[in-house]
Amino acid sequence: MRLNLFASAARGAALILLSAPGVAAQVAQVSGTVTLKRVDGSVVPIEGALVDIYRTDLKQKFQATTDSRGAYLRAGIPFMGTYTIAVSAPGARPDYRAGVRVAQQDVHDFALVPGDGSRLSLEQIAAVATAPAGESPQARAAPEELERKNNELKEQNAKIEHENEAVSRTFIAGNAALNAGHVEEAIAQYREGLAVRHNEPALLTNLSEALRRRGVDRYNAAIKEQDNDRRKAGLEAGKQDWAEAAQLSRQALDIIDRASPTDPAERQTYAQNRRAALLAYAEAMRFVATKVQADGSQARAAWDAYQRYLAVETAPAKKAKLRGEALQMLFDAGAVDMAVAEARKALAAEPNNLDALRILGLSLFASGDKKNYQESADFLQRYVDLAPDTDPLKVSAKESLDYLKSTENVKPRRRQSLPSQPRRRP
Repeated sequence: MRLNLFASAARGAALILLSAPGVAAQVAQVSGTVTLKRVDGSVVPIEGALVDIYRTDLKQKFQATTDSRGAYLRAGIPFMGTYTIAVSAPGARPDYRAGVRVAQQDVHDFALVPGDGSRLSLEQIAAVATAPAGESPQARAAPEELERKNNELKEQNAKIEHENEAVSRTFIAGNAALNAGHVEEAIAQYREGLAVRHNEPALLTNLSEALRRRGVDRYNAAIKEQDNDRRKAGLEAGKQDWAEAAQLSRQALDIIDRASPTDPAERQTYAQNRRAALLAYAEAMRFVATKVQADGSQARAAWDAYQRYLAVETAPAKKAKLRGEALQMLFDAGAVDMAVAEARKALAAEPNNLDALRILGLSLFASGDKKNYQESADFLQRYVDLAPDTDPLKVSAKESLDYLKSTENVKPRRRQSLPSQPRRRP
């Protein structure tokens, strides 16, 4: 997103054009180790232990098997939902863990003890507490422990049944509304889900995106208002949406990063979840830096947010577009010195980078230092010469260049006479 701004008018109100990404699916993984504590007290890893992962809010089942180190990994687990993990192995008593939410914890280790090697089904786990004596091998093996765990399961299921229904329903409904352009409805759906589960990253990320879009709508409507009070209130409402969008996407990103494993191979399943949160955070911080606190104080944080997303983006065209947005953000935020420095870096790597040429020329002009005007005219002329006429930002660059020529009597130098490397200010 770029704004057609002219020199010192960079901080003025202008209509914002929004191009928003779609909503991404959310997946995760479950991993851990399974060990056996022998009668002599030694602990060894179990190879070939079977890990059954039951999703309890929906009828889904996933499986994994431990390797020679006793480690298991099951990718492609839906990020939302509640699970019961049951572990069994030959010569061991089965064990399980209920009420698991992979969004909060993805690593689950099990320490088994010697037993009959039986395997627990979800129905056996639910029924074991009331099974007649002698009917269940699990009940014979450890009736008190299984009864305790079964009671815990019942309590947790009673609590999370409504929670899971609400989160799944609002997530799906919110995504459908957002993709259809019904922003208010999407916001209401996501907030309803977060009222039930306040730390669900998928809901936090998508609510951030919905608030960012509504902020644009409110801002654009406000600057058209003739009534000053309504105009001021509308602008403030848009800024509040952008500030909250940044806070929510940062919260989602923190939750995902805390849950992410350190093994590079395992982190692949978190990639699309993290990408969605990173992009939402960068886009929200752009508005925080340019509209909410447009004094340059948030420019560095917004720039860093863009760099974090660019580090995971692989599509060349999208990377180029986002780099241009980041440079534009620095200029719009009034961080002129930083914009000059980063544009010079971009031109050192790519001498004909149109975004860098334009931003460097405008930033040198906006510095107000007439010593910079010659360089400003040089870079603006290069941009005007190279940019296609279909470039919507070419008009404003020409206006700045014409001002330098007519008012400041600065004539652009031919490119052949320019230094091979851009000069840096002392």
